[in-house]
Amino acid sequence: MDNVIFAYTRAQAIADGVLVDVSKLAREAGFKIPVAVTAGVGPRMRRRSEGVLCQDETGRLWDVLMMLRHAIAKNSDGDRVDFTLHVRNDNEERTPPLVSLYALCGRVTRPSRS
Repeated sequence: MDNVIFAYTRAQAIADGVLVDVSKLAREAGFKIPVAVTAGVGPRMRRRSEGVLCQDETGRLWDVLMMLRHAIAKNSDGDRVDFTLHVRNDNEERTPPLVSLYALCGRVTRPSRS
């Protein structure tokens, strides 16, 4: 058995701003466990041009959570699930760009600060 020399809790990661707790909306989307996103996901979901129709942070997070639920249903064999979704950043009528994300279920590892 490995000896733990350092532990970093979910609560510490949220307090440090490494994770953002989105459990309330995730419960509404059908998740039964606490859900957090990395701090990097937030800016990617908020980034949009002024005046973009039908886009807000809550709606985008809802889309992420729903696409994650579908990805988990299709492939729940491991602790990592890769998924993609289109994110509209303007009012053009073309297909919005595809954004690749992944989800981990398990322990949080603190990113190195190098």
